[in-house]
Amino acid sequence: MKERAAYVTLIKQVHDGLEKQANNSLRAQDLTMSQVGVLMELRFSPEKQMALKELERRLHVAQSTAAGIVARLEQKGFVEGFGDANDRRIKLLRITPAGEEYCRIADQHMAAFEEALLAGLTEAERDTFFSLLKRVAGNLK
Repeated sequence: MKERAAYVTLIKQVHDGLEKQANNSLRAQDLTMSQVGVLMELRFSPEKQMALKELERRLHVAQSTAAGIVARLEQKGFVEGFGDANDRRIKLLRITPAGEEYCRIADQHMAAFEEALLAGLTEAERDTFFSLLKRVAGNLK
């Protein structure tokens, strides 16, 4: 049982450390992790756009939460919202060139975070760590 408590403590320490680094990095751009999550979802979606309803589903957030995140990203010029040509009730979102540029910057930050996290591990240890993380994450679904 003592070891199990240590697992939880270590996982929390890693999470908190990564969150702190990410928030410090994002603060300079006046962004949040949730906003970056929206940008990444749009960046990798077909035609770099999706319906607000689909975004809510993917991020597991309420409509009001998604709408607030999107509104702030629209103010910053990172996304634009528009109506579906076939059904005006559907709000679509598209990432802008400024949003895509930020994603490229975020990729560089994430690579640096990953390198710092994995420093001191061999390539084989990194592969094992990644494999185990995927299995553990799969247990949470």
